[in-house]
Amino acid sequence: MLLALALATMVLLVFSNVVLRYLFDSGIVVSEELSRLLFLWLTFLGAVVVLRRGGHLGFDTLVRMLPYRGRLVCRVVSDGLTLIVCGIFLWGAWPQAVTNMDNASPVSGLPLGWAYAAAVVAGIGLSMLALTDVLLALRGIEPTPSKEDDLVEPGA
Repeated sequence: MLLALALATMVLLVFSNVVLRYLFDSGIVVSEELSRLLFLWLTFLGAVVVLRRGGHLGFDTLVRMLPYRGRLVCRVVSDGLTLIVCGIFLWGAWPQAVTNMDNASPVSGLPLGWAYAAAVVAGIGLSMLALTDVLLALRGIEPTPSKEDDLVEPGA
């Protein structure tokens, strides 16, 4: 719902700005900055949602042919690598978010740290999902397919 609201706000801001510029030679000054900030949040939160639904691109042809234990090992290794990458990602995003909270964007005056905060929130969310999957794999529990899995091809 939050992602749909962000996308609708972006569309409304950009469309209104284009109409105002062409018809009235004016515009919404803050439109570009807010749209950029919303796009960042939309992208990073969308990555978390897509991981939760198992929709990120993956090559699982070989993994599907492995026996049960082999699939579990691959899940643990994959999730472990995801956790390492998220750790590196957070290691860079957190200081940027903190540092830029004191810097204001030129037009809206919003702290620039909010842009980096999207990366922090996504890194935490992705890490939590990967850690949860590692724990489930170590307990021998296969991920349960959701109702949405019938509608979307995995990895598509």
